[in-house]
Amino acid sequence: MKLIAEIGWNHMGDMDLALRMTEAAARSGADIVKFQTWKVENLKSGPWDSDGRRQIYEKAELSREMHRQLKQRCEDLSVKFMSSCFSARDVAEVRAHTNLLKIPSTEIANRELLEEAVRLFVDDPGHHIYLSTGASTWAEVETASSALIRSGANFTLMHCVSSYPCPAEKCNMLRMKDLQRLSASVGYSGHYPGTTDALVAVELGAVAVEKHFTVDNSLPGRDNKFAILPHELAQIREYADAREKMLTMMGSDFQSCEDDMRKNYRGRWDKRE
Repeated sequence: MKLIAEIGWNHMGDMDLALRMTEAAARSGADIVKFQTWKVENLKSGPWDSDGRRQIYEKAELSREMHRQLKQRCEDLSVKFMSSCFSARDVAEVRAHTNLLKIPSTEIANRELLEEAVRLFVDDPGHHIYLSTGASTWAEVETASSALIRSGANFTLMHCVSSYPCPAEKCNMLRMKDLQRLSASVGYSGHYPGTTDALVAVELGAVAVEKHFTVDNSLPGRDNKFAILPHELAQIREYADAREKMLTMMGSDFQSCEDDMRKNYRGRWDKRE
């Protein structure tokens, strides 16, 4: 199971913090550390122009050099670097640094973005595209997954509920079973506080689990408030790894680790005079 630490824009443009978060994620068992890629110059007009969000986007925008530094730190820590793309115009920036791409829930119906992702990523045999399905109709999920299948892309459909944070009764985890009818590779991108949703996803067959990640819940920004901490990410890693070992079939007979029990403990309370 691939464990994805979604740092996103929790760093708020502080590169030292972004690097520290990357290191904490790697130490805690992440396989992939994920950020978000955008250019504010491509942002349409909207309510974010008057509610402070545009200023946040400007502050948290990653430059090419910041992408390069984050990718290098991931390599140094033996984890993979990945980023989410919100516009077809940003796909090339992500591709310059990695063969992993996340298409966020807001862009599942963005045909131009999907086509650009296929064009730039699919020729790399090691590529992988993670497609999030939050706030999507079933028809939109079918259309996007069919396009990726036709392209020959390696991809994972990520069950997601786009509510921040997401209460337990809205997690809708059994939707993963529906997604598994469309793709053998289904994962989970969760916004429930804590780790319980991740463990349920593993039990339902998730091949990848993504959780928002931070080193301090008191840091500014919405996502830092409900993101999991390093010790919680480590708990997911420990659970998934132990589960895999426990479900390894060792045969129907006894194992060699039980030899002492068989030889020295059987019948020990049946002394014969």
